[in-house]
Amino acid sequence: MLTAQRAGFYSLIALSSYSCSVHPVLFHIGAIVIPTSGAVTALGVLLGLWLALRTARIARVDANHLWTLCIIALFAAIAGSRLLLIALNWTMVRTHPAWLLSLAMVHHPLTATVSGLLALIVGVPYALSQRMPLLSTADALAPPLALALCCEQVGALLAAAGYGSETSVPWAIVYTNPLASRWSGAPQFVPVHPVQLYAALAFLIIAVALVLLFPQRRQHGDICALGLIGAGTAIYITEFFRDPEGRGSVFRGALDGPQVAAILLVLLGAFVAREHKSAQIPSSAPSRRDDATAEASHD
Repeated sequence: MLTAQRAGFYSLIALSSYSCSVHPVLFHIGAIVIPTSGAVTALGVLLGLWLALRTARIARVDANHLWTLCIIALFAAIAGSRLLLIALNWTMVRTHPAWLLSLAMVHHPLTATVSGLLALIVGVPYALSQRMPLLSTADALAPPLALALCCEQVGALLAAAGYGSETSVPWAIVYTNPLASRWSGAPQFVPVHPVQLYAALAFLIIAVALVLLFPQRRQHGDICALGLIGAGTAIYITEFFRDPEGRGSVFRGALDGPQVAAILLVLLGAFVAREHKSAQIPSSAPSRRDDATAEASHD
């Protein structure tokens, strides 16, 4: 059996055959800790940006403008969510300023929601100022976002963020590293669902499906709509396998906060997917200017 000092988690199914060792901390720079989860999430961002440059060509969106949009939205999302954490924990910051160094290790559904809203608040005005067609831009962003979320969930597994509920399934994982408990409150030596891997697999399937379906879209916004519906469905289902601690409760515990957000995503996807004559894509390949003109008349 793996020791608590070294391993981040082990799999029950691995005890008789193999073991896997996870190190939540990638390296230190003085007092600054670089978490492995942060490195994996950063990799997801880079992969998402790489994919965005390719989906931009398919969607006939200016790649340079899309790149700038991604950078601006990403900065707003990260900075805004961290400032929110500081504001909500101001007493802790005043008492222990060194707590600021651990901001990267804080994971919570509220910060994810705020990050998404801030990205929209900053990204949409930029897109409008550059006269980017909104629906085609959303189509170009859907696969990269799904790919980035896949990597983010792998990072969450390493940080024990959004850990699963207790289970006895053979593929359950057991967190053993004290940092898992300190950073995310994950139970130690308790078999839990590897729900982050469930979500990562779902987002990977969504990303691949969106890329494959991109050339077959019938109207601007179809890929975005499928991405919203797919992401909402994945979040809603995987929440049943997560520990409910700190995730909110509505309708007397029937749903949690992320599930409510997931329902809204599906409804938004259905709204975007409705048919519009002005957003339909001609069977012959249109020019970028024609795309922008058709979508601008719709928007």
